[in-house]
Amino acid sequence: MTQSILFVCTGNIFRSMVAEYALHAQFGTGHPYRVESAGIEAKPQIIHPVIRARLVQKGIDPVEHVQRKLTQELIDRVDLIIAMGHDHREWIQQRFGCKVPLFNQVSFGMEVPILDLHEALPNWEHDMEAARAYVESVVDHIWGAAPALVARLPHFL
Repeated sequence: MTQSILFVCTGNIFRSMVAEYALHAQFGTGHPYRVESAGIEAKPQIIHPVIRARLVQKGIDPVEHVQRKLTQELIDRVDLIIAMGHDHREWIQQRFGCKVPLFNQVSFGMEVPILDLHEALPNWEHDMEAARAYVESVVDHIWGAAPALVARLPHFL
């Protein structure tokens, strides 16, 4: 039986998308999971070149990624929803009545959100090097957490 995992962030072009690709890469082929991602807003946007370049360095080209907005239909068909931040978790609970764990909670047992760029660096436009470094560190964190997340999945499914 295939079980399904859905990662949720804001726009579905950064954190949740990276988590989806990281988990696919960690599982390889022939695994019993359907892994997807969505955003609570998912306004049409392109994947930022810094994010894309970091994923390409890891052997993944997200050029085929299609943003999706979180819907009741998606909620109804998945076994586990994982929020990237507190705001996503709260939004899902208020809108859909579902209690969901955070990415770092599933991966490491820590109640720590993965912040978006503007949350971590409110004035990021004034320091593009710091912004780039933060975005790359988030991609690396999510990618590096995939083995721990896989090991702890049975406790959440």
